[in-house]
Amino acid sequence: MNVDADAWEALRLSLWVACWATVLAVPLALWVAWVLARKTFWGKSALNALVHLPLVLPPVVTGYVLLLLFGRTAPLGQALEAVGLRLAFHWTGAVLAAIVMGFPLMVRAMRLAIEAVDPKLEEAAATLGAPHSAVFVRVTLPLIAPGILAGAVMGFAKAMGEFGATITFVANIPGQTQTLPSAIWTALQIPGAEGQVVMMVLLACVVAIGAVVLSEALARRVAAKIAGT
Repeated sequence: MNVDADAWEALRLSLWVACWATVLAVPLALWVAWVLARKTFWGKSALNALVHLPLVLPPVVTGYVLLLLFGRTAPLGQALEAVGLRLAFHWTGAVLAAIVMGFPLMVRAMRLAIEAVDPKLEEAAATLGAPHSAVFVRVTLPLIAPGILAGAVMGFAKAMGEFGATITFVANIPGQTQTLPSAIWTALQIPGAEGQVVMMVLLACVVAIGAVVLSEALARRVAAKIAGT
């Protein structure tokens, strides 16, 4: 059984979308996780609920909301397109959908890592005269690095497997917006294409397992570096 060119293109696009989604989402997810873990403010519960909303909403609903907000006829979508950023029915929209769907998983992993750090360590560094930014970079960030890696991998994996919001927001255009999950769904509609489906599923599994193995190796290296071994 051979994988056809459309399947390879779908895999390439999925990897492209997942990488962009992860790179763009990690800094924002880290900031939101730190705010939720370390700050007390009015509306914190509402922010927490909003962050986790994509986990409980049907993905198709999330995709439809994105279409309402960023569609080519929506005011926001038109404003972005006027400056050269097209989202609906474009691969950049797949990146946005992947960010939205994976964001709660990233924030949760990073927030748990931040909450596991004793605030007294940060306070001790601050009392020595270090500014808050330096405390975060030199004390907090190294300690939560494994959590950041875990969140990044979760976001990447979610982006690779995202289907409902993506197909609703950017459709299923081969070579343009058709990601690997969309390609698998399309092949399932074709009688006799079971072999092609199996090969694409195997591709997805290889990528997912590879991402997990890589993240575990990186996490161990980071943990060993922190421990000084």
